[in-house]
Amino acid sequence: MPEMCLSDVKLQGLVEQPLIVLAGNPNSGKTTAFNAYTGSRQHVGNYPGITVDKKEGSLHLDGERVRLIDLPGAYSLTAYSQEELVARSVLAEATPLAVLNIVEASALERNLFLTVQILEMGLPVALACNMMDEARKAGIRIDTGELSRRLGVPVVETVARTGEGLEEAMRRAIAFGRERGAAGHAPLSITYGADLDPALQRLEALIDEAGLLRGRYVPRWIALKLLEGDAQVRQEVRAAASLLDQADQAGSGGRAVVERLDAVCLDVARHIRQTVNVEPDAIIADYRYGFIRSILRGVLDQQDANARLVLSDKLDRVLTNALLGPILMLGALFAIFLITITVGAYPQGWVQDAFARLGDAAAALLPDGLARSLVVDGLIAGVGGVLGFVPLIVIMFLLIAFLEDSGYMARVAYILDRVFRLFGLHGSSVMPYVISGGIAGGCAVPGVLATRTLRSPKEKLATLLTLPFMACGAKLPVFLLLAGVFFPGSEAWVMFCLTLAGWAAALVVSLVLRSTIIRGDPTPFVLELPPYRLPTLRSLCIHSWERTYQYIKKAGTVIVLVTILIWAGMTFPGLDARQRAWFDQMQAEAANALIAAQSDEARAGLQEALARNAAERASEVLRNSYAGRLGLALEPLTRPAGFEWRTNIALLGGIAAKEAIVSTLGTAYSLGRSDAQGGSLARLIADDPAWSKASSLALMLFVLLYSPCLVALTVIRQEAGSWGWLAFSLIFNTALAYGVAVCACRIGRLAWG
Repeated sequence: MPEMCLSDVKLQGLVEQPLIVLAGNPNSGKTTAFNAYTGSRQHVGNYPGITVDKKEGSLHLDGERVRLIDLPGAYSLTAYSQEELVARSVLAEATPLAVLNIVEASALERNLFLTVQILEMGLPVALACNMMDEARKAGIRIDTGELSRRLGVPVVETVARTGEGLEEAMRRAIAFGRERGAAGHAPLSITYGADLDPALQRLEALIDEAGLLRGRYVPRWIALKLLEGDAQVRQEVRAAASLLDQADQAGSGGRAVVERLDAVCLDVARHIRQTVNVEPDAIIADYRYGFIRSILRGVLDQQDANARLVLSDKLDRVLTNALLGPILMLGALFAIFLITITVGAYPQGWVQDAFARLGDAAAALLPDGLARSLVVDGLIAGVGGVLGFVPLIVIMFLLIAFLEDSGYMARVAYILDRVFRLFGLHGSSVMPYVISGGIAGGCAVPGVLATRTLRSPKEKLATLLTLPFMACGAKLPVFLLLAGVFFPGSEAWVMFCLTLAGWAAALVVSLVLRSTIIRGDPTPFVLELPPYRLPTLRSLCIHSWERTYQYIKKAGTVIVLVTILIWAGMTFPGLDARQRAWFDQMQAEAANALIAAQSDEARAGLQEALARNAAERASEVLRNSYAGRLGLALEPLTRPAGFEWRTNIALLGGIAAKEAIVSTLGTAYSLGRSDAQGGSLARLIADDPAWSKASSLALMLFVLLYSPCLVALTVIRQEAGSWGWLAFSLIFNTALAYGVAVCACRIGRLAWG
């Protein structure tokens, strides 16, 4: 592999860096190739106005720096989804030297559908037949030399997972782009039959004569999109025509062209509906596939593959079986929790001990006062409580990344589609749920953004309102803390049941919403099942590190800020003069008595009295604080659910970020004890008589179901397009969580006493 690194430097006054765009279907290995080229240190942002990932990077090849753009995965350039629209826009606006099209060798016919459309845009394309190792194992043989000759583009065999062929593919793409740039672009032109070809010629002539979108798209490609009924291109054509009218004194030339274009499209569509009873876009797709099949005839030999069932099909017979599939899926979920808790217990203890020693060292170094309290009781106790779960989070993310990269998560979506349809949801809702934490460890924010793949507005709304019930990564520290304290030895079962409870709540609420305020019929579900693959260690490390880094980053930014605010709320205004004088007097009397004590028994009793006085003072300071007063004011409301005032403070902090629940509890218990009282947060909670198995169960269910965090609420408002749905998510979820928590607490008290 060549030397590869990331750089955002724009060279000025030097030879312009060649720009190569990576395009391909989802699951084609395109992102794996991009990571290999850029060393996984790419720059990731968002395209303006939307949330589709924008990935850019660069590499050094033959002494030259090459810029790379990784397009979102797309099956075509028809704007059915944001990913397809973004891919098309980048290809039109970025003016790349060439497009390196990553295609899956074992699904060549389907993948070439995108290739044909890029060629029709007039862009130089180099083809990377990826996953050739899997194709060979499956008995698929591809004559890449003949395929290159027939398509008129370079074709290179690659295995992105190992790096095989990637350097050669990039080198061929750059050379071909420069060759085509010097010779001039020649867009691919294929026949679309006697009904469409004449119309295409008329449209192409009108567009070319008027100069509509010149320099952005070639006229024939615009004509094809107009016949397909592409709303985005039609809008762009109308905008370009309006500019013509503004430049023309008569002001009607552009409008006249648009009217003639519309007339041709309407006539063709009417004729096709009357004769073959289909839409023009279906005819266009059929002819494209016909062209692809003619190209592949004699090039693609998969008789051996058809003669025997490949490994993926054999596995799917078991893993997607109507009976065994759900059982195995639940078994995989339970195994994730069991391995995480069993393996992670040791490093978790090391991290927590390290923070305990750090707190002791800071307490010894800093003088008594607000600064010491902020550092020891606020930052170290609060943030340390969150970071103590990093080892568990890392292990869980590694296991989840393995399931994702192996192709099993797509099977999970396929299995759950059967269930989702019963609750009025679309099968595509599975992925937003999974991203939000449906297999534990996700986040509601990207889950909400993933609902953009749902074409039905009602299914999208029902999905984004219920996916906050998933057990996201921010909730895991709360569950792990309480399960470890009150259900030792059964932590995996507790986590497993909580995850299932989140799914059950989401589906039941979805059914209620789809039967009442968000009525509508479900739309069909189509899903590609990628072949099973053995993930690489590098890929697993990259994916798990990205998620873990986000967790740590939040602990170092949002949680620090929330912890400081909570610490201030729990520290001020402190005791008034009368209360301070009373505690000072009690402490002085006990200290004097200790000095005068004669027996060891008396001294021990007085030392205990001093410690009790210090603990009572610390507790009274916390109760008298602004946060303490608010927590106490809410206690009559939350007492039926088993929540005491410190828990109330933590839950309020959890609305800002769910991780803040643990950090707030850490700060509250650190401030509410004397220096003589030591121990971890888990030990302090276990020793507190206000806690019980019943109250811990109620709290875990409440945290699972109550209001999403502020960032998630903001994104829900953005996607739902209404402040009303934000209020609904905040109020309804919290009310539901409260009702469930009260019931759980009462049932728990009956079961455990």
